[in-house]
Amino acid sequence: MYYIYFPYVVVLALFMLHECYQKNHPRWWALMVLMAPVTSPYFIFKSRKESGMVIFLVFLSTFSAVSATEFFLFSRDMEKNKYAHLSPLAVQMIRLSEDLKQSTLKLDTALVKLESLSKVESRVHEIKKTIEFIEEMKIIMVENKDAIQRLEKFTEDYKQFFSGKDLEWVVHIHDFYHDRTVIQHYNSLENYLSSFQDLLEYTYQNFQNITEVKSQEHLKNYDEYYFRYRRAVDTHNKFNVRRIELQNSYLKQYPDIRPYLPGERQTEAFKLWG
Repeated sequence: MYYIYFPYVVVLALFMLHECYQKNHPRWWALMVLMAPVTSPYFIFKSRKESGMVIFLVFLSTFSAVSATEFFLFSRDMEKNKYAHLSPLAVQMIRLSEDLKQSTLKLDTALVKLESLSKVESRVHEIKKTIEFIEEMKIIMVENKDAIQRLEKFTEDYKQFFSGKDLEWVVHIHDFYHDRTVIQHYNSLENYLSSFQDLLEYTYQNFQNITEVKSQEHLKNYDEYYFRYRRAVDTHNKFNVRRIELQNSYLKQYPDIRPYLPGERQTEAFKLWG
């Protein structure tokens, strides 16, 4: 801190000392500026009278720039050293939990968007758009799953270090994601996405045969894809209800872990497409 503030104040005081010598003002003016730079405008106007406005504006602009720069540098150092008082294990755990928080938030947002896309009408353009988004969602799910697994492994390896301390909340996060209900929820979500994508891709590739030609062969295949998709929706909705119930019970006991758990997504059952 004070990387450029003190040199700036010294220059300011030297300028005022020069003014005092040139115009025979009391030398203590320079000392006052050195001790309290905000008094500079008073002494500037007292020394320069009418011409003091230009010097004042120069002082105001430079003082503002120095203050803003100091604030930026101070904030940067605070961010860099905010974990300096913690052990390397605690720092690593915080970073892993932050990764989980961000990837979970990203997945929450994507699921909300998918819910809105799944309600659109069966048009070729909209179907293609939804297929592309599901591909993006699969990548987001992999990132979220990797973040969960990294935190789980780290917590498992150093569980004794976290237990009984202020960092014990990370153990509760581990236990939540390690629960069978949550695992089933994520597996059913993956199955839902795959079944939905298969249905959309078949519909997109055979759109005219299904909607206009009414080919019996294509309609039969469509019904099979749709049945698998509907079964995946029902399965996911069932496990999602269980996940929400489990999550609510966890949050009543450990409210501090809320940012690291799935958000207010899928509070209602997935609607069927088509």
